[in-house]
Amino acid sequence: MSQAPDPYRYFRLEAREILEGLTKGALALEKGAPVGETASRLLRLAHTLKGAARVVRQNEIAELAHAAEDALGPLRSPGATASREQVDAVLGLVDAIGLRVQALTPAAGNVPPAAGEPPAVVHAVRHDVLDLDALLDGITEAAVQLRALRQTAGMAERARDLGDRIAGPLTPAGSRNGHEALALPSRSRAAAEELRGLLGRLEGGLGAGLEALGREIRQVREAAERLRLVPAALLAGPLERTARDTANAVGREVAFTATTGDVRVDAHVLSTVQGALIQLVRNAVVHGIEPAPERRRAGKPPAGHVVVEALRRGSRVVFRCRDDGRGVDLEAVRRAAQAKGLLAGGEAALDAAELLRLLLRGGLTTAGTLTEVSGRGVGLDVVREGASQLGGEVAVETHAGEGTTVELQVPVSLSSLEALVVEDAGRFAGIPLDAVRRAVRVQADEVVRGAHGAALVHDGRTVPFAPLARILGRREASPSKGPRTAVIVGSGDRLAGIGVDRLHGTASLLVQAVPALAPVEPVVTGTCLDADGNPQLVLDPVELVAAAHGTDAQARSPDAARKAPVLVVDDSLTTRMLEQTILESAGFDVDLAVSGEEALDKASRRSFGLFLVDVEMPGMDGFTFVERTRSDPALRDVPSILVTSRSSPEDRKRGEEVGARAYVVKSEFDQAALLETIRKLAR
Repeated sequence: MSQAPDPYRYFRLEAREILEGLTKGALALEKGAPVGETASRLLRLAHTLKGAARVVRQNEIAELAHAAEDALGPLRSPGATASREQVDAVLGLVDAIGLRVQALTPAAGNVPPAAGEPPAVVHAVRHDVLDLDALLDGITEAAVQLRALRQTAGMAERARDLGDRIAGPLTPAGSRNGHEALALPSRSRAAAEELRGLLGRLEGGLGAGLEALGREIRQVREAAERLRLVPAALLAGPLERTARDTANAVGREVAFTATTGDVRVDAHVLSTVQGALIQLVRNAVVHGIEPAPERRRAGKPPAGHVVVEALRRGSRVVFRCRDDGRGVDLEAVRRAAQAKGLLAGGEAALDAAELLRLLLRGGLTTAGTLTEVSGRGVGLDVVREGASQLGGEVAVETHAGEGTTVELQVPVSLSSLEALVVEDAGRFAGIPLDAVRRAVRVQADEVVRGAHGAALVHDGRTVPFAPLARILGRREASPSKGPRTAVIVGSGDRLAGIGVDRLHGTASLLVQAVPALAPVEPVVTGTCLDADGNPQLVLDPVELVAAAHGTDAQARSPDAARKAPVLVVDDSLTTRMLEQTILESAGFDVDLAVSGEEALDKASRRSFGLFLVDVEMPGMDGFTFVERTRSDPALRDVPSILVTSRSSPEDRKRGEEVGARAYVVKSEFDQAALLETIRKLAR
């Protein structure tokens, strides 16, 4: 079912841009920008917003914009000055409008910013990225369909070969390969030549067209991925508001600077980072920046300086928040930890680095009193949890009397990932390249087995070793007597060797979420499609290392291990991945096909114990596929199960007539019943 059109989509885009301009202008007034010129510009913005709101019949927003005009009007008078109260009034109206604009977002569970928090510009942008996500999903499915078309195009080549064999003996030029040309009328010979020419042009044109279409799909996907990244500069306004409002609340003088350059990151990443950086800026003002008299006594300017920077480092972005305040009171951290019972007797002498790591664990506060902006011991929890959600890292550096720097390192994108593509036991997977330390060849006798499992020596230290197939719960191939590849994967200061059959180089993967109903191993963080439309797993390096350290993968079902692989045939990526995961979790080997034509091709080259087939597919449907296999002497004994959304008695009867051994309706899907049926039927 298609979604209803969004009547406020373009209004929200315009309103956000205007609100950002109003915020920047109001803050500029407070910092001494020309009052008359700036106020006139802000009045034009407020007037534009008022008119746009009335067009979409958002009268409450229109009235708030009119109130902003009233607040700005006196500032156009010659010699007028902007007081803090006037700036506060304008910013308060901007916040109120922002909340109402955010409420127009058609998203289930959309939560507006908390009271007193700057409008979450990045959260709003993140929602619009959902349109790009839908586009990327469509592009991915188009790539799958293109692969099926390429296989269909192979029939044109076979048709041309057949045309050559037919037309060859009909040509008049003597003999062909020792055979005399058939004596047929010239009209027949001309028709044969025309047929051969048409088939040749059909093959060439179809092949060239498919290649061009493939290039276009790749280019559109790359463009959509780039559009999905938003400028980190969007953070500047909300963070400057945070610094200003916090400074006013605690009586500090603060100058704020944001330096983001042209750094762009995934909107999902930026929205999470925004919350962490807001907390860091608050911490810097409340805990770091000293009152003006104290700063003067220390020889510092009365206004403290808080700087937020964004720097690109390969596939990751570093957000750095630093201040020139008093620095972290490490002794206060030690006392707070002791008061909470976090320090054992021997830990009282922790050094600065260890105390800072303790502070990052959360739950500690060095503030003497509780206020609305500090002293609750949860500030750094927000930062730590944000980094954890993104697979990032947090580091703190502090110097007494000079200031503190907190560095938050996160991936540029959660959907586009540079990865090392590996293969083990026929399964392809991507390991994030940032986590790969090295790939080495190890001999069989270099892998030793002890009380805690297999291990190998890497750079003078012993690291756990586990084949990827075992971690994924799959049956391993026969142990090799020769060398095999071990990918050394790091997570923090932990390493693990992951055994694979071969490396397939690096690739930029477009990561999709695992289908909600798919029961996958914790090590699987997402899925993607390769250039040919084959599904691949994307692995979480933290879970991968943990699995190698702490788990000896579950043994496969002995009954399933003895059975031939199951071929899943379905043009839907979600259904293929769901069925594959269910079967592999039960211990079956699984192969995949996106069309009936591809399935027949695979079945001609490999033995299968069962076919799990969708009915409605482009080209050959499931009924026809079962008919073809039942009429093939080599495949007639391989049972087929039809899985479809078609539930009519006529369709069920046709499934029986073509020879399907079971008929499963998707709306009545029962995982346990399906597995029981497969166990009974699979050879």
